[in-house]
Amino acid sequence: MKSMKPAKRPRLAMPAVSEQMKAWSAALADELTSWPRVGARTFFGFSALYRGERIFALLPRTRAMGTPNTLAFKFESLTPQLRTRLDGDPRIGTTEMRAARWQTFELSSDSDLHDALDWLGLAYEAAGKPKKSR
Repeated sequence: MKSMKPAKRPRLAMPAVSEQMKAWSAALADELTSWPRVGARTFFGFSALYRGERIFALLPRTRAMGTPNTLAFKFESLTPQLRTRLDGDPRIGTTEMRAARWQTFELSSDSDLHDALDWLGLAYEAAGKPKKSR
């Protein structure tokens, strides 16, 4: 009789981060940690950014999500307007991690930093809103 092993979960692609992304992440982290109530913790090759106790972004340090130039941020809930805006940006992707949906943003040049900061700012603002009760 065969033993019943649990099915393996697919591994999330976590490639090594590019040298350019390390520089971009450091610059973004410097800016974001100057915002009110933002703290950073490191784990699994990322800098996790929190507003108070709520995580809102992951900046790669040694590992990235998806591609070597990708950062991630999350929203507890999406308004139709925000969903439309996310869908309209070709640099945005999504991934599921620990039952939470994360948005990914792929940088390809220094000019993407402004837009990355805008997205991270929206995630920061959303992390400051009270959670909706279910």
